[in-house]
Amino acid sequence: MIEFGHATHAGLRRVRNEDTYYADAGSGLFLVADGMGGRHRGEAASAMAREVVVDLLQRNQELGEAIRCAHRRLHEWSLSCRDGLPRGASLAALQVRDEGYELAWVGDSRIYLWRGGQLIRISQTATAPDTRPTGRNSPRQPPATASTPATHALGVTGLQELHIGSASGRTQRGDSFLLCTDGLTEEVSEAQLGHVLRRHDLAAQECVEHLLLQALEHGGHDNITAVLTRFS
Repeated sequence: MIEFGHATHAGLRRVRNEDTYYADAGSGLFLVADGMGGRHRGEAASAMAREVVVDLLQRNQELGEAIRCAHRRLHEWSLSCRDGLPRGASLAALQVRDEGYELAWVGDSRIYLWRGGQLIRISQTATAPDTRPTGRNSPRQPPATASTPATHALGVTGLQELHIGSASGRTQRGDSFLLCTDGLTEEVSEAQLGHVLRRHDLAAQECVEHLLLQALEHGGHDNITAVLTRFS
């Protein structure tokens, strides 16, 4: 059984919310996207990334290929605009099938796994502590390579240069996955994230609302989005 919660907020310093998300337990698809480009461009870019990925996955496309297609669509859109400005988005996605899951991410949106009382950052970079879980039931992912720059994003990185981080595995009872944009992680520490995620006396929706409130209390400098899924 999947329980999930979701929340988004423009933050206290931004006029527009360029984040977006999708959460559907029926299809087993959850994602967050953080747009970039300024004015209305970032908002439209994240929405396009979301719509392309969701549409293709509903047509049984593979997650990685759906993300690559969104990357191409954003590039095409940018090239068709006279201002020459990029339209891009970071993205983090979770797809659940039976008892298995697949994760994928591009850019600085993050994915965390809460398992066995431990918070594990799945969307690793070379400079992050290597706390990836091990064992046959742990997520399978390649070793971290280069640190991902903030400008590495859908629609911004070159067509042949896009790196999609990925991990997969089998869910365990009590697992929680947190997908979030950097507006949350810039304000809320991993220790604070873990303190909230360990609280199974709270519903998943209550947990994400607590996290959003903490981000706002710490300044809310950017758009904030979080999607939390729990498995029981």
